[in-house]
Amino acid sequence: MEKNYVAFTEQMKKDYTILIPNMLPMHFTLIAKVLNNYGFNTEILLTEGQAIKDTGLKYCHNDTCYPAILVIGQFIEALQSGKYDTDKVALIMFQTGGGCRASNYINLIRKAVAKAGFAHVPVISFSFSGIEHHPGFKLSLGMIHRMMYAVFYGDLLMLLKNQCEPYEIKKGESRQKADEWTDRLAAEMTSGRISYRKVKENYRKIIKDFYNIPREAVKKTRVGVVGEIFVKYAPFANNNLVDFLVSEGAEVTVPGLLDFCLYCVYNSIVDRKLYGRNKLLYGGYKIVFRFLVKKQADMIRIIEENSDFDPPTPFEHTISLVDGYIGLGTKMGEGWLLTAEMLELADKGIPNIVCAQPFGCLPNHICGKGIMKPLKERNPDINIVAIDYDAGATAVNQENRIKLMLANSKEAEDAKDAVDAVVAF
Repeated sequence: MEKNYVAFTEQMKKDYTILIPNMLPMHFTLIAKVLNNYGFNTEILLTEGQAIKDTGLKYCHNDTCYPAILVIGQFIEALQSGKYDTDKVALIMFQTGGGCRASNYINLIRKAVAKAGFAHVPVISFSFSGIEHHPGFKLSLGMIHRMMYAVFYGDLLMLLKNQCEPYEIKKGESRQKADEWTDRLAAEMTSGRISYRKVKENYRKIIKDFYNIPREAVKKTRVGVVGEIFVKYAPFANNNLVDFLVSEGAEVTVPGLLDFCLYCVYNSIVDRKLYGRNKLLYGGYKIVFRFLVKKQADMIRIIEENSDFDPPTPFEHTISLVDGYIGLGTKMGEGWLLTAEMLELADKGIPNIVCAQPFGCLPNHICGKGIMKPLKERNPDINIVAIDYDAGATAVNQENRIKLMLANSKEAEDAKDAVDAVVAF
């Protein structure tokens, strides 16, 4: 990483506003509240549209990764908007410290921001890898602990909303419930200590609240969404993909953010086995991994005990699914996790999959598009479409390709129903 950058200091913490690019609205709302609870003043950027893309393209090369263009566009549009005192504002980028976007975006952002005339604005690298030093932004165990529950809550709300929304009788009720719970949980994140007993109690209350939403007893086509993490999750990056699929009569499943967190931790364990790395931290990574897997198991159990909702897949099972397809040393970008999530969806009875990827994203083309042929050869029922997203792509073209995938799915379902009817007769 570069050595010469504007550091976020202790003094800045007192009166600077930290701008956060939006990726997962519910998750990031909770994470922002945690940061606010520890003395930071944060704001999530909700801007979107063509102006963001155009701004990003103006200040970075058009071959730059699409998510980077969007993040840069959001940041610079905010700095140029006049809404903020640019002498009292900072930017933050969430990173893993690995390859690809995980460590290179921060330099791209700084160059673009400087080109726009804001070289004095600090750009904070939010990373557990310690790739940069910002005296005024330090992660404590308390912050990490609360953020962990923000991820759990966000995943649960996303899962329940997605499973209720296509069937709700009163349109908009599922989204309203999700927003209400996000606000309620955000308030809890800033009050007193977090009790795991209270967290599990909240799980049950949330599940009950969504379970009581009146829903139609109809059959919907189930579609999974995988891909590069930003394009997979951020509605303004994938042209509101989930909403579009719901409007086309589908029930959408999106693997949770916890899976990506577990993937990052597990990769550090694998690095020790494959390359002899992380000798000193190896034991710690194993403890963290077991801790997170146990928390995931608790959520799965509570969902199964209190509803008929489809819970997340245990991550250890997800790992096992890639055996014979891709090596666990393949971890650039979303790496083997992208292949694993497609197999996970098929294993759950969701053969229809949209693989959302930035145009020209090499890791995603290898681990997503490149793995489609062997996936289909060994899983004949799987129905995958890879959709490229970039600043020049039209939503109409993307949606037409998705509609074709849904039409193929409907044709396959009708044929299966016909065969089942003959067998039953």
